[in-house]
Amino acid sequence: MTETVLFALILVPCLIVAIVFHEVAHGWAALALGDPTANERKRLSFNPLRHVDPVGTVIVPGAMLLLGGPVFGWAKPVPVNKFRLNNPRYGMMAVGAAGPLMNFVLAALAAVLLGLLAHIVIGPASGAVALAARVLTTFILINVFLALFNLLPIPPFDGSHIVEGLLPPKAARAYEQARPYGMLLFLGIIALSWFAPGLGVVEHIVGPPVGWVMDRYLALASVVASG
Repeated sequence: MTETVLFALILVPCLIVAIVFHEVAHGWAALALGDPTANERKRLSFNPLRHVDPVGTVIVPGAMLLLGGPVFGWAKPVPVNKFRLNNPRYGMMAVGAAGPLMNFVLAALAAVLLGLLAHIVIGPASGAVALAARVLTTFILINVFLALFNLLPIPPFDGSHIVEGLLPPKAARAYEQARPYGMLLFLGIIALSWFAPGLGVVEHIVGPPVGWVMDRYLALASVVASG
């Protein structure tokens, strides 16, 4: 088994779990705040088939993996009708934040498991233990990257909903009108990452904060391991 194949076998399930939980968290938050749209359309499900986007969940991550670029992806967005929320403005902020928050929680759980694994295993790690540690580390990284990438204040990312809610009403309306251009910028980022991975567009934007947050989670794992 080549290293690339092994990496793909570890990364793809981690990515799917992280994305599915991310999207379901949006739906849960919307339901709690008065919008049952996702529930009505049966999107509050952990069945990956209900959330997988052929391009964003399969083609783009696979192509980036083969090209040696940063691996990221997305699922079919959970439908949210902001006008059914109890407070549309602040409700959308909470719904937008719910997805990244879920990824941070998943990363924390994985860090605790990684620490427990290191605490239990005495002596040199076997192949199975080393594989488990690699899966957990990859899962932490995927969740941290997905959370921070989605918090970018560029439509249609989750961060744009948070920024829109924080802006004064007039500025928020202008920001909302720029949403289609945000999608063009997003497509441009994908294109540059895809066709010019050497430029490191995504790494330079998200890489430093991802590294910092990743270090915090590994520190948590170390605390659990030494406990």
